[in-house]
Amino acid sequence: MDPDAFSALLTSDGQALLASLRDYDPGQELAVATRLRREHPAGLVSAALAQARLRQRAAAKFGEDAYRMYFTPNGVEQATRTSVAAYRAGRFTALGVRRLADLCCGIGGDAIALARAGVEVLAVDRDPLTCAVAKANAEALGLSALIEVRCADVAEVDTGAYDAVFVDPARRGGRGRIFDPEAYSPPLSWAVGAARKAPFAALKIAPGVPHEAVPAEAEAEWISDGGDVKEAVLWFGTEPGTRRATLLPGGTSVVGRGLPDPAVRPVGRWLYEPDGAVIRAHLVAEAAEAVGGGLIDETIAYVTADELRPVPYASAYEITDVLPFGLKALKALMRKREIGVAVIKKRGSAIEPDDLRRKLKLSGPNSCVIILTRVAGAPSMLIGQPAAEIHQTGPK
Repeated sequence: MDPDAFSALLTSDGQALLASLRDYDPGQELAVATRLRREHPAGLVSAALAQARLRQRAAAKFGEDAYRMYFTPNGVEQATRTSVAAYRAGRFTALGVRRLADLCCGIGGDAIALARAGVEVLAVDRDPLTCAVAKANAEALGLSALIEVRCADVAEVDTGAYDAVFVDPARRGGRGRIFDPEAYSPPLSWAVGAARKAPFAALKIAPGVPHEAVPAEAEAEWISDGGDVKEAVLWFGTEPGTRRATLLPGGTSVVGRGLPDPAVRPVGRWLYEPDGAVIRAHLVAEAAEAVGGGLIDETIAYVTADELRPVPYASAYEITDVLPFGLKALKALMRKREIGVAVIKKRGSAIEPDDLRRKLKLSGPNSCVIILTRVAGAPSMLIGQPAAEIHQTGPK
């Protein structure tokens, strides 16, 4: 979509088209397009259909707001979901931030959350279409008084008048995701330099960033939402050297205390699977201490213990069987216990859960959890059940 085609969507005709396409079925797109082109220009119909598809995809991140907002394909992929952006905006306001420069603002997801928190935002991007989309989003959500959109190279923007800087470098290229922080656009080293000039700053990076790439003066935070790791953030001006895992929607945080790696021990009655943010932040030792457990293998992030201690940052399973891996033995056990439904999890195993499920040919009224992993270096199968009715209200 070019800027002119996008501008056409903001006209009364374009708005009416978008409203009519809110709930359309993409599987019927050819029929819908044919019908609409009888009354509207073909270019406008194509642009409206493309935007309607993007809005439906964006609803997972933005909820009902998605149907008032505008998107580009890259914008949908890279935008921060509302829950994460609102959490980060809360951290900024708690620091006393009232004016912020959002560099590489994209379609404006973070700027929107910041403005809703009362922060005045300068939103900068170098792509004209992306800037037009960000401006339209601010207007559509009634936030244009707090969001100034500027089309410029972020390297040329003076941020001296702002309380904080937020940088969200592009981490996708023509071949997909970019894993080298120095291949971000702009590079991580530039973003760190910009952060050091501000009283407070946050840099959004990929959750798989090597820990050795984290500057010593930064706080590194890994964030998950609903159990899925979404991003990592480098904070400047907060708690240098801190590693933190934050779990949304509850907001529970686990903070690193420099604990040594947990000892390896035999599998006990309970197995704990730490949240992905805890694992990414290298805080499995903190999780193990909280539940009084140890590792089942020195290279596997499963914690085992003899008693149940509910914590909000790890899922617990009651283990009934620990067996060497073997398909024949597993099939026999599933038949004996009349298992018709099995959740199959893996860590440190080459077995694909879907392939195993087909081979097991499960049948029966009962259910279980099958965990494919290594125990003290040996390929193993752990059979059990999720801990029942756990109210996870552990410490923050």
